[in-house]
Amino acid sequence: MENLKIGRKYIIHSYKHNGKIHRAWDEAVLLDITDDFLVFGNNRTKVTETDGRTWKTKEPAIMYFYFNRWFNVIGQIKKDGIYYYCNMASPFIIEDGTIKYIDYDLDLRVFNDGSMKVLDKSEYKYHQVKMNYPKEIDTILNKELSSLIDLVKNKKTAFDKNEIDKYHYKYLMVKEKNRKTY
Repeated sequence: MENLKIGRKYIIHSYKHNGKIHRAWDEAVLLDITDDFLVFGNNRTKVTETDGRTWKTKEPAIMYFYFNRWFNVIGQIKKDGIYYYCNMASPFIIEDGTIKYIDYDLDLRVFNDGSMKVLDKSEYKYHQVKMNYPKEIDTILNKELSSLIDLVKNKKTAFDKNEIDKYHYKYLMVKEKNRKTY
């Protein structure tokens, strides 16, 4: 993995199992490096879809990319609380300033009241057949989804409001520092 630098701006590329790019985000500012994960932040960042359409995210987000877990977590800071969008995905790599991972369709949405909903089961089943996911991937993803749900229930790491608040403040400070530098 390349040399990581707090405050550096990275981009994110999400791929599908067949190697085709699925979606790209044009900003992820590195906020922290731990033994288990990296933390990034962004706000109103441009997202480009496979078909070339673009849109901007609506709110600040704090993103957790785990070294050895098959998911990543996005804490979305909305007016009425923190919502989470969790992607079932391969562990990431970073190459040439780009965070890269394979998106495996299944998502977990966590609402500001702590309730959860597993999303995109039919998309997962469709791609599982179309892209011939190995049985091992299915086993790993089901196990990791259970682990992710446990993290949510226990309010661990990304699901601790104080953690999100701390990293959001750090993101604002880094952005302010970078703004003054240029």
